[in-house]
Order: sequence, then structure tokens, then C-alpha cells
Amino acid sequence: MPVPLNIPFGFPGGSPGSAKFQAKAVSHMAMASLVPPLQDATCRFESAVWDENETQARLWLREIIAQRRLTALFQPVVLMGNGEIAGYEGLIRGPSDSPLHSPLNLFRAANENGLSVEVEYLSRQVVLESFARLNLPGKLFLNVSPECLLQQNTRHGETLAYIHNLGLRPDRIIIELTENQRTYDYNLLRAAAKHYRAMGFEIAIDDLGEGFSSLRLWSELRPEYVKIDMHFIQGIDQDTVKHQFVSSIQQIAEKSGTRVVAEGIETEAELRIIKDIGITCGQGYYLARPTGQPALVLSAEVVKALEKTVSPGFPPNYRASQKTVSVLRLMRECQAVSPDISNDVVYQMFIGDPELQALPVVKGGLPVGLINRNALIDNLARPYRRELYGKKPCIRLMDPSPLIVEKDMSLQELSHVIVEADRHHLSNGFIITDHGKYLGMGTGHDLVREITQMQISAARYANPLTMLPGNVPISEQIDQLLQGGAEFCACYCDLDHFKPFNDVFGYHSGDNVIQLTGKILTEVCDPDQDFIGHIGGDDFIILFQSANWEARCKRALDRFADAILGFFSVEDRAREGYIAKDRHGEEVFYPLTSLSIGAVQVEPCKQASHHTISAAAAEAKKQAKGISGNSLFVERRAKCS
Repeated sequence: MPVPLNIPFGFPGGSPGSAKFQAKAVSHMAMASLVPPLQDATCRFESAVWDENETQARLWLREIIAQRRLTALFQPVVLMGNGEIAGYEGLIRGPSDSPLHSPLNLFRAANENGLSVEVEYLSRQVVLESFARLNLPGKLFLNVSPECLLQQNTRHGETLAYIHNLGLRPDRIIIELTENQRTYDYNLLRAAAKHYRAMGFEIAIDDLGEGFSSLRLWSELRPEYVKIDMHFIQGIDQDTVKHQFVSSIQQIAEKSGTRVVAEGIETEAELRIIKDIGITCGQGYYLARPTGQPALVLSAEVVKALEKTVSPGFPPNYRASQKTVSVLRLMRECQAVSPDISNDVVYQMFIGDPELQALPVVKGGLPVGLINRNALIDNLARPYRRELYGKKPCIRLMDPSPLIVEKDMSLQELSHVIVEADRHHLSNGFIITDHGKYLGMGTGHDLVREITQMQISAARYANPLTMLPGNVPISEQIDQLLQGGAEFCACYCDLDHFKPFNDVFGYHSGDNVIQLTGKILTEVCDPDQDFIGHIGGDDFIILFQSANWEARCKRALDRFADAILGFFSVEDRAREGYIAKDRHGEEVFYPLTSLSIGAVQVEPCKQASHHTISAAAAEAKKQAKGISGNSLFVERRAKCS
């Protein structure tokens, strides 16, 4: 018989019967059919049984408690930046052969029969034991009943002993405080949260935005996590108000050092918006459903959705520098034909020019179709086809839906279009226009060749350790932005106290830290707008065109601060540094490696060069390194001289 777990917090979330609990107890997608619960015939029958005969429900509950007939399910909480699973939220189910299988029914019956505390404690035990038995990675998110949390209980040593006996640490457990309709004593709640944080637990506020006091809870408790109510996530891609609300929450979170979890993500469109806003974590049916044997990695479909669409042939992190290259580079002048020219005439044009692969059909200066060489010749080569269609207008055998692109479309955008379009467009080629008017043709072969050249150029100057663009493409990109009159922010990123780290822990560990830094900086960039380069050693540069560049820098600092701890021992972390001998054999204390970012905002300017911008960014970096720890220094004046 397991040792009773005397942790004064409950599970699985909200007071039994509360609106919050009903929302958490059932799956996000099933809520529509269960609220109000009495709409379902089965629920009406079960409710009637409980109303008329509470004794039976109480007997069922006693049996469940005595025989521990509860099952734990786990739903992943996913890091939006890299698709890794940060942890799992624990959920509970009753016996599958019982009317109390649904947590909605289970906790409603427990509440009506005065067994809420017993059921909550058992639920908590089952979830903790299952989490430990499955050896799941990351954090465990526990939904907490504040009423149970605030019960007087002084057996805290037994609490920690139980958790340690399961092989768990308190810092892996996140207590989710849920707002319900009752009025809390904020002083008691704040004291309880403070006490459990001191014991090593982290705090989360669940369903932010559902009630009116959760913002006050956030302000007073300063939780490590806030979870946004699913109402604001579902349909966010089609609702500007929801988008603004979630963006505001993210901005507050960045200022307060809180991580945001978006609950109820059910579509790929919602996922993309949430990631673009910069939300740290996500949870929902689209990412993964609750299950008793949760996966340790996401499905390939979800991983693909989390990744920004990468154009084929473009080297990672170098695509932004190619945005100024338009399809005009691929354009070939090609004689167009009118729709009323006969197929025989078009046929003779192809026979007379073996290099001619396609002919655009243009009427009044506007493209209306495309004739492919192989398709036309094959068509007319069939029995009687030449006799039937030879003298008829070519409009009869043309492709009426050719691929048409504007002259200022970038090669990156064109590659997106080609990938999404039907296969034949790659061989047919595409028509290039200027405000809809015909200009010329481009071929798939030319597109592939140009992309390949870009890839070769990028690889030639890439840093071999991180494969990020090196000094030559960095300088080219700065000059392109300046010549194009773009407004951007140049950020020089450098590691603090890296040389002693490299000397003490070895070059292999040093290389790992550099690669980690490159990965983190890459993840906070928008691949469609921003450019990241590796100057060399532990120096990087980012050219941000994203409007929220400052928030992205702060995310990079936060992620680095967390990740770098893995390279140090517990003792080193506790004293925030390590002791090693210098070249003279003297013991010296070195602080933990940190990241400094110097940022220079550049207004539209053509008279400057990459030399002046690089020098200004390097100066801002020096200012940042003068600040202790992970730091950002922003030079607000534009550097154009």
C-alpha cells in the first residue's frame, strides 16, 4: 500500500464541479458536446441516478478509492522554438467500465458525496507514480485545487520524502493554480505559493484570462509559467482581438520573466500564429492527445509544421540574404503568340527552334496561356490529330492555367510557389509579368541552377563549426540592406568568460557551447526576415528586420541562461562560477559563461557601408560586455556615417 501523500495541493485542477475543472477534465475538442453536460442522454441518466440515490455513487467512489482504480494520462507541453517536449500535464480517468470514467462525472460525484479530498489525493498519487514509472522526461504539470492547497498540513518532510522515494525532484513539478468562482484569501494563497516555491516547486497560473483575478494572481505570485485559456487560442488565426490579447500577454511575460503556455492548439494555422507571436510553449490536440503511454517525440507532421517552410536548395539561415534576388535574374525574352494563331504555325516554330521549349500565349499584352513543346508535338503526332486541330487556333491545345509570377517576386517566394504548384509547371516554366503585362519567360532549369549557385556560394563562406554564413556573406547582406534603404537592427553577439571555459573544460566542450549559441540565436530569428552569421570563434551577428527584434534578443538571453547550466556542476551553479588555476598556477574564480548582445538600430541609409555598421555593432557589444551576466545593450542612434 503506497505511503499516503501529504502534499497540500489537489489534482486534477479547480474545485470539483467548477467551470474550470469541467474545462480541464474533458478533452478540448469534446467540450462542445459536454457543456452543458445534461445535453447528453447518458449524462441525464447518470445525473438522475446521483440525484435520487447518492448512496450508490458513494459506494462506487469508495470502491475506486479502496482499489485505486484511477488511470493517469499525460499530454505533452511542447517548446515552440525547437519542437522538443518540455514536460507533460497529468490528467486522470476513472474505471473504463464505470459511469465515473469521465473526470467530469468522477469529480462531480466526489463533490456531491463529500469525497473530493480523498479523490484528489488519490489522483495526485496515481499521476506522480505513473510519471515516475514511465520515466517521462521534463516537467510534470499538476492542476491544483486551491482549497486543498491551503489546508493546514505541517508534514512537509513526508511530502518531499515521498517524492524523492519515487525518484522525482521537486523542481520537476509545476503546481498549476486555477482560478474558480470562489473568493480567495490572497494572503494565504501567496504564502502557500511562496512556501512551496521555497521547497523547490515551480508555480503556474492556469487558464489565464478565464476569470477576473488571474492577472492579480500573476502580479502577486510572480509564477514561472502562465497558461493562456484555450478560448483565446482557438481561432486566433482569424480573430485580431485574440491575436492582440495573446501578443500582450507575451509582452508582459517577457518583462516579468514568465514563460507562457498556449493551451488548446487544435489546428496548424493556430500553431503558426502562436509560434510567430513568440509564445514559449504549446499544448493541444494538434500537437498530441492525452494518453497513458505518451510519446517522447512529436509526430513528423507536427515537427514539419513547427519548422518554417524551407525553400528547396536554399541553405538554412542564408535565405534572407537572397530575398533581394528577384525572378528577373531568370527572365529570358521569348516571342509570344496570339490565341488565334493556328497550331500548325506553332508546330513549325517548335520544329524550327530545337531550343524552344514553351511559348506564351498573349492577348492584349496579358498572358492567357502557355504551349509546351512536348505536349503539342505529342498531341499532333497522334492519328488524325494534325488534320483535326492543325488549322484551329492554338488556344485549343494550350495550358489555360500557366504559372504567372510578377517580376519583383524573390527566388525564395518563387521556390515556394513551384513546390506548392502542380508538377508540370517545373518543366513548363513560368511567365514573368510587370503589373500583369507580359515580360518574358523563366524555366525550372534556370531556377534550380540559380539556387544551386546560391547554395555553393553560401557553403564556400560558411563557418565549418556551425555552418552559418561567414564574413563575406555577412558583409554582402549588410550592404544589400543599406543599398535597399532597409531599416534593420544589427546585433553583435559574444560569449563572456569563454576563453577560461575553453581552457578549463577543453576545446570539445567549447565547440559544443559555440554550437549551442548558434542554435539558440538561429531559433529566435525569423528565417523569412532575419539574417544570422558566424563571424568566427564565439562571435555572431544577427541582422534583424523583425519588428520585435528586442523581444527576440531577450528570448535568446533567457534560453542561453537556462541551457548553459548543463555544462556546469551543481556546485558551480550554486556559487555562479568555478575555480581553476591560471597560467601562474594561482587559483582564480571565473563566473559562469554568459551571452552579451550589442544592438545598433539602423535607419534607411545608403551612404554607409558594412564597415561602419560592423564597427558600431562591435562598440555596442563592448558596452553589453560591461554589464554583468547575460545582457543586452541597445544603441538607439542610427549609425550611417
